[in-house]
Amino acid sequence: QVQLVESGGGSVQAGGSLRLSCAASESTYSSINCMAWFRQAPGKEREGVAVIRPTSGSSYAADSVKGRFTISRDNAKNTVYLEMNSLKPEDTAMYYCAAGTTSVCVPQQRYFSYWGRGTQVTVSS
Repeated sequence: QVQLVESGGGSVQAGGSLRLSCAASESTYSSINCMAWFRQAPGKEREGVAVIRPTSGSSYAADSVKGRFTISRDNAKNTVYLEMNSLKPEDTAMYYCAAGTTSVCVPQQRYFSYWGRGTQVTVSS
């Protein structure tokens, strides 16, 4: 069982930055093939933001955040980060960390079996 704990959310003005962290349980981190960040705004569907393969570091970010958000990992700390810059009010959402053990690493919910509780990001104009 993979346990994920997010942190780093908060309130920021438009144009500001935040860094989210997702710590995975040490005993199961080696079994993870893909980690991701999703977000869900009120009244909207959950959308994939970015994914990363912990082993290779290869990553992908959705077009809506490309150039502003960066996903990275620190395997020594079993932690994945989401660096968010140039934040916009439309980035306001609950952000969730997810982990998958299949070979597929794309930002689609069905490939992720483990989820954190989420951390709120609010961007004011």
